[in-house]
Amino acid sequence: MSSNTMNSQDLVHVLLVSFPGQGHVNPLLRLGKILASTGLLVTFSAPESVGSSMRKANKNIDELTPVGDGMIRFEFFDDALSGDDDPRRADLGAYIRLLELHGKEAVNGIIKKHEKEGRPVSCLINNPFIPWVSDIAHALNIPNAVLWVQSCACFSAYYHYNYELAQFPTQSDPEIDVQLPSMPLLKHDEIPSFLHPHSPYSVLGKAILGQFKVLSKTFCVLVETFQELESEVIDYMSKFCLIKPIGPLFKNLKSSNSSIQGDFVKADDCIDYLNSKAPASVVYVSFGSVISLNQEQTNEIAYGLLSSGVSFLWVLRPPYPHLPPVVLPEDFLEKIGERGKIVQWCAQKEVLEHPSVAYFVTHCGWNSSLEAITTGVPVVAFPGWGDQVTNAKYLVDVLELGVRLSRGDQTEKTGVSRDRIQKCLKEAIGPKAAELKKNALKWKKAAEDAVAEGGSSDRNLKDFVDKIRGVSM
Repeated sequence: MSSNTMNSQDLVHVLLVSFPGQGHVNPLLRLGKILASTGLLVTFSAPESVGSSMRKANKNIDELTPVGDGMIRFEFFDDALSGDDDPRRADLGAYIRLLELHGKEAVNGIIKKHEKEGRPVSCLINNPFIPWVSDIAHALNIPNAVLWVQSCACFSAYYHYNYELAQFPTQSDPEIDVQLPSMPLLKHDEIPSFLHPHSPYSVLGKAILGQFKVLSKTFCVLVETFQELESEVIDYMSKFCLIKPIGPLFKNLKSSNSSIQGDFVKADDCIDYLNSKAPASVVYVSFGSVISLNQEQTNEIAYGLLSSGVSFLWVLRPPYPHLPPVVLPEDFLEKIGERGKIVQWCAQKEVLEHPSVAYFVTHCGWNSSLEAITTGVPVVAFPGWGDQVTNAKYLVDVLELGVRLSRGDQTEKTGVSRDRIQKCLKEAIGPKAAELKKNALKWKKAAEDAVAEGGSSDRNLKDFVDKIRGVSM
């Protein structure tokens, strides 16, 4: 047994269990690194498909790695699927049920194994979509916290929907606008779309709502946001449960240990290209790790970028194995020349922090939204579904640091035209640019203050760690 392993038995042990999505793994792993840096032993667990992807893209996965005063390790489990191309992955409902079936047994086994080896789990933390982790914690009398990886505004929407505290769109009246306390009026296509009766992804809504049905088993909801960004809705929702805003996690220096990363795909080098461009001259285009563009929309974006005349960095991720491939329009690469660069993946934080990036065409997933907000980069909002449509509402109308390109699910049926794309790109870099940038920089400063020593998120994290240590004594 190594000395590291022996030392690990002296540390308070926290088990993190993640849903197998890039947008879930990254924030939970960042939290894990922060907790480890305070002197805790952190075990990060997820299905083996996550482990396989992380090992290909990163070092130090599976090893017991020192982080600050503590350590982090990885323990992946079998979800009974054969690989990325297993057709059952495409059926979300079936996969979520399969994950619960095999995950419950596996996580129970991990907890019991560590107890036998003298490293009992003092706290179990999960992210949404896997509420059964809270059931396990409750059954084993282990304190449970949830890392909510969306905005507090979206948390409020799900909470009010679950407990029937507000009117939402119905099958008979699908265009009801929704007014929630301490929030702006949300149009029917601005609520988290999984809650809409016409959503094709209602199974994901049910999975998230499952977490609210076991909320009483959770002693704390950690939220990847910061107090100053959503103060009114955070204060209001704190009347119903213990909410601790602890973000933006990626801004916390303790989460930036570069030897442990959660990306599923190795990032392409983009920095040389960005270095070759003038300050605030490049539009960064990325739609996250889940959305797959069809051929028609890919063409429209390509021609919109081409006709806009702007320099750009475009992350064009290959579609999932069960979807048809897409190709760039003929002669597109020759026509853009040095003006544009296309990659399959990039280190988004580094890209957004680069001085040549002027603004961000984004799907408005919460990780991307928060990264834009807290790096001071204005956005062109191109939401797809889920919380993205709500985030777009806030980015454009509340925080006033972006322009709107689409309205999400409603747009998917018809797509967004190249003319509309060109118009939005020019609008964002035109007369509105100075005001959008000013607002973005205001939020960047607020985020830096929140994670700094003594800031709101820093204090909440310290309180949480003290609570864990107190439970284990």
